[in-house]
Amino acid sequence: MEITNEKIEQLAHLARLEFDAQGKVNIKKDLENILVLCEKLNEIDTEGIEPLIYMTDTQNNVREDLLIESIARTDALKNAPKKDSDYFRVPKVIEKSI
Repeated sequence: MEITNEKIEQLAHLARLEFDAQGKVNIKKDLENILVLCEKLNEIDTEGIEPLIYMTDTQNNVREDLLIESIARTDALKNAPKKDSDYFRVPKVIEKSI
């Protein structure tokens, strides 16, 4: 595949990018380098190699989800400038328009 100025303009339009003359030259070089790399990858013999599904052999390497109370509700509300029994009161940030 050949990288032409028309192809660069088409990709720039799709990505909502603008390039000056030097930027087009630079992006053309970068895209050509990417294509060369892809061609080198196509030369590698991958026969008999299983596709990689996970990046590591470890699965579900997360901590157990335990419910613990880290701070009491009354302590959390103690220094709140505005509160309403069990909740923090905050200013409205989204206005509802009809």
